[in-house]
Amino acid sequence: MSAQLQENISKAESYLARFKENTLGHYINGEWTLGSGETFDNTTPFDQSYLGKVAAASEEDVNAACEAAAAAAAGWAATPGAERRKILHRLGDELEKRAEEIAMVESMDCGQALRFMRQAAVRGAANFRFFADQAPEARNGLSLHQAEHTNFTVRSPIGPVAVITPWNTPFMLSTWKIAPALASGCTVVHKPAELSPLTASILAECAEAAGLPKGVWNMVNGFGTVAGKALTQHPAIKAVALVGDSATGKLIQAQTAQTLKRLHLELGGKNPVIVFDDADFDRALDAVVFMIYSLNGQRCTSSSRLLIQSGIKDKFLAALKARVENIKVGHPLDPETEVGPLVHTGHYDKVTSYFEIAKQDGATIAVGGKSLRDEMGPGNFVTPTLFVDAKNTMRIAQEEIFGPVLTAIEFETEEEAVQLANETVYGLAGYIWTSNTGRAMRMAHAVEAGMLWVNSENNRNLPSPFGGVKMSGIGRDGGDWSFDFYMETKNVCIAHDTHKVPVLGR
Repeated sequence: MSAQLQENISKAESYLARFKENTLGHYINGEWTLGSGETFDNTTPFDQSYLGKVAAASEEDVNAACEAAAAAAAGWAATPGAERRKILHRLGDELEKRAEEIAMVESMDCGQALRFMRQAAVRGAANFRFFADQAPEARNGLSLHQAEHTNFTVRSPIGPVAVITPWNTPFMLSTWKIAPALASGCTVVHKPAELSPLTASILAECAEAAGLPKGVWNMVNGFGTVAGKALTQHPAIKAVALVGDSATGKLIQAQTAQTLKRLHLELGGKNPVIVFDDADFDRALDAVVFMIYSLNGQRCTSSSRLLIQSGIKDKFLAALKARVENIKVGHPLDPETEVGPLVHTGHYDKVTSYFEIAKQDGATIAVGGKSLRDEMGPGNFVTPTLFVDAKNTMRIAQEEIFGPVLTAIEFETEEEAVQLANETVYGLAGYIWTSNTGRAMRMAHAVEAGMLWVNSENNRNLPSPFGGVKMSGIGRDGGDWSFDFYMETKNVCIAHDTHKVPVLGR
């Protein structure tokens, strides 16, 4: 064990000690509470050891959080945008002060390598600052002129909103959703994933330290069957923003139907990376490796299907195989680790089941395809895996595995690449590698996805829209798209003095 890893483990243990000693509660109306008293154990995916008890919200606990958000809604909506900006900038400062703590706690809570969680912590602070700067103008709309009328639009906060976030990179994704909600003037009830709940509590502590008024930010821990259902069905909640899988998205859509809540669903993907013969070989190789094996492959925009043109297939797959074999799997706090343990035993079981499914379907395991528990102990470790000789109809090419698992499929022509890319129920993201600008433009228009990157890995630009099509979700966020989601738009039409009103009955 390196000296740096020993130091990181010592620091992480000091940050985690309070969670092991005290039950993690809910944050409701500016107070920490254990609510109904029901709890569940939280463990680390590194070795299944105990991280502490977490309160499981009852329907009554969720109701209390929603009522607090509703009571605070008018006051927060009336707070000038410039004042909201100051508070949210302070919140970003608080997050930056605790960036190391956030990164280390998250690494041990969800198994992600520290090298990536350090970046996620800093990005979380940046998310708040970006949306904070938009707050003063968030209400502004459009001016639309006619010959005898002038129309203008204004926006106002939609009201209390529910934010439900996933277990993969939970801190950063929580800030991504909550920051624009608060900047818009909405109050929030946040339900983090039960599999990685710890950094959500740090987020709430930072909100309190930044001076957010009571009831503006509320957080409830617990399970979707109770807490999630109560939250999505509560009449005070006007909109629900979810990051999760497609099955959860469909369930929430059904649960919110009776109250016609506004929904933004960022769901699953089976994203293609399409590499043509004329691609920049080395850069494409770097991107293919990064976009499936970073973050343990537990990323909605991971490029889990490699569509590789026949002319470079053998050379590219040989180079890819060598790179995958060299990926370092290890302790999430080790600075050298590139892939850590999967988030939970249930998810580990799901990912490893595809190793056998691939063989049964006729694919070849070129690299990996096995558990590492015999070598690395009880943690949820698997080998980075590469499947070759695959067909697009195989389950490994159609189902979201959500792990460090890549399926390679050969194609001949541009038309075949489009067909393969689109033959899936998903449509979140896609990646195109070619030196032909015309082809890149044709592919960008033809591939069914909410987001496409050409000659690049996933590079998130906050002002740009983020979201998918088909079973990958509904709606967009980022930039002004986020404000459109969290705000109601009203049109006001004013007649000019030249306008004559039609006359009846005179």
